[in-house]
Amino acid sequence: MEVRLAKWIGLSVFVSALLLNPGLQARAQQGDAPYPNMAPLEQYLMADRNAEIALARTAAPKAISDNAEIMVLDREGYKTAVKGTNGFVCMVERGWTGGLDFAEFWNPKNRSPICFNPPAARSYLPITMAKTKLAIAGKSKAEIFEAIEAALDKKELPAIEAGAMSYMMSKEGYLNDHAGHWRPHVMFFVPFTEAKAWGANLPDSPIFAGEEVPNRMTVFMVPVSKWSDGTADSGDKH
Repeated sequence: MEVRLAKWIGLSVFVSALLLNPGLQARAQQGDAPYPNMAPLEQYLMADRNAEIALARTAAPKAISDNAEIMVLDREGYKTAVKGTNGFVCMVERGWTGGLDFAEFWNPKNRSPICFNPPAARSYLPITMAKTKLAIAGKSKAEIFEAIEAALDKKELPAIEAGAMSYMMSKEGYLNDHAGHWRPHVMFFVPFTEAKAWGANLPDSPIFAGEEVPNRMTVFMVPVSKWSDGTADSGDKH
């Protein structure tokens, strides 16, 4: 897979913000998405709560994740499983935290460890929580995005804070069917900004950017050289 891809998720994403496969995106636009609808909820849940806690911690280096709040998904949404002391929040996002054009929005295999810093935990995480509750309630992709836009309009969800960012450095995650765990990276969330202001998406630039709609932000993604466990990224075909 080429590193430069047409679109990517933000945890979003991601949940994150995850890279989209252009081929899958084209299929989605043609109505031939591989996961057109939500699967039974059981397929998105992890039976072993401790395994989900451990996977969430792999999102960031131990110096961060060992003291972070850990959230896990249950039938009602994300709940705190471990209290934290450093203001960071780590969790395992599912595909529905991705963008509207993400072809694997309903992929039940998606497991995306992500760790938010305090500004992102206060301003980005609420969107993830809201999307999750809407998905569990049986809302369609379009209904989820309409509800998020309405909540932002009414200021029921916060605008993104200055300094908001996240870690996605887990070699154990599963971001999508094409990329697997892709590469370790960090993401920065800002109100809508031109990518060129950061030199993103230019030839040989190490920074990638994409807009998150309806989250009303631009996400800048920077691959890093090591996974959260300290081992080097091989820089393979992904």
